[in-house]
Amino acid sequence: MPIRRVWAPQIDFSVLRRELRLPADFPAAALAEAEQAATGTPMPVTDRTDVPFVTIDPASSKDLDQAMHLSRRATGGYRVRYAIADVASYVRPGGPLEAESWLRGQTVYLPDGRIPLHPPVLSEGAVSLFPDVDRAAVVWTIDLDADGETVGVTLERARVRSRAKLDYASVQRQVDTDTAAEPIALLPELGELLAKRAADRGAVNLPMPEQEVERDGEGWRLVLRAPLPIEDYNAQISLLTGVAAASMMLAGGVGLLRTMPAPRPDAVERLRAAAGSLDVDWPDDMPVGTVIASVDPATPRGAAFLDQAADLLRGATYTAFDGTVPAETGHGGVGAPYAHVTAPLRRLADRYATETCLALVSGEPVPDWAREALPRLPKAMADTDRVAGAANRGAIELAEAVLLQHRVGEHFEAGVLDRDNNAKPGRPPSGTVAIDDPAVRARCLGDLPLGARIRARLTVADPATRKVEFERA
Repeated sequence: MPIRRVWAPQIDFSVLRRELRLPADFPAAALAEAEQAATGTPMPVTDRTDVPFVTIDPASSKDLDQAMHLSRRATGGYRVRYAIADVASYVRPGGPLEAESWLRGQTVYLPDGRIPLHPPVLSEGAVSLFPDVDRAAVVWTIDLDADGETVGVTLERARVRSRAKLDYASVQRQVDTDTAAEPIALLPELGELLAKRAADRGAVNLPMPEQEVERDGEGWRLVLRAPLPIEDYNAQISLLTGVAAASMMLAGGVGLLRTMPAPRPDAVERLRAAAGSLDVDWPDDMPVGTVIASVDPATPRGAAFLDQAADLLRGATYTAFDGTVPAETGHGGVGAPYAHVTAPLRRLADRYATETCLALVSGEPVPDWAREALPRLPKAMADTDRVAGAANRGAIELAEAVLLQHRVGEHFEAGVLDRDNNAKPGRPPSGTVAIDDPAVRARCLGDLPLGARIRARLTVADPATRKVEFERA
């Protein structure tokens, strides 16, 4: 799969840490609690160490939330076993560690290091699902028929033991050579089936290329990396679990959903107009989800189209309920009600949603500490989502500005993605353009014909303000 890299000199990302007031070290009391929990938390009584789970993550990951095992059912269809790190068993309700996790909300990633949700003694140690060691997990068992429809769901706390720490690239090679082992051999078949079912119900799946800033000797490189097919298949298992969790909570009348409105018609039309400038074929009768699935994210223009398509998926929020089911329960990207339950090491909300599901499936009351947290989580997660998004955007924008600062005045071929139709009086018209090399989207001044390709001159590339701007030539 093609990877495009552009090198940049030394970049100081500490400005983002200061600007966003990102936390540094954990308080002493939270660390002490984490260290005690790491050695003093008992394992679950239920033993599922006979199931040969494996994890699939980026090669450098140490906070391993999920392990899977896929098999065929004797009666036809599939069985998905999905073990999720049991964070709640290691974080005492009302303690300093829980309080600190609420302040952080989620793990925030920057090129020069991450700001973890939990102390590494837990997130990269006692709770992470490393291979060949016993770990506490919440195990989802989801049975599907031959068409991929869910026909049964169970959930339990259990002791598990992963057999291998796999990474996306190695798994893709195994799949391509038909050498994938039993726990994941069915992943392509099942992933494609689940993706097709999602498309049929109107889901919009964005195979977003990752624009990353990575260390490269004395400097940094800006990398546009297309996702491997196996990454989408792996995501389908997480989505399947999130849909099962949402159904469980809706049936029980209490929970926390991840909701999002369906794509707005005007946003779809703007994306259709932008497609022409990026050489994306969009027949009149083709649904937007099908067009998105046909685009190659490995190319700069494909990546720019998918980046623009992200505008379709706006308005995501967390919706808590207790007793009365909310009027809006769907998620436009998933095409069904959906909940976050599969990344508790990296996302606060998952811990409480998972605990709610455990109580519902056992017929027990939801613990007070979890139930009382549900209505507070939407605001807490919205706040931390803004910070995490700002950190990611800021890192990319800073790298782009450093990369382009010595090219001010040069001309570039650009595709017009969007234009501002609501410019204030006295301000020049403008819009958004995408250039191919380096793959950058930025504001451009001038009268921009939507969907056209133009020549644009780089006028601003300022690392101090992280601003990149063009004007139509």
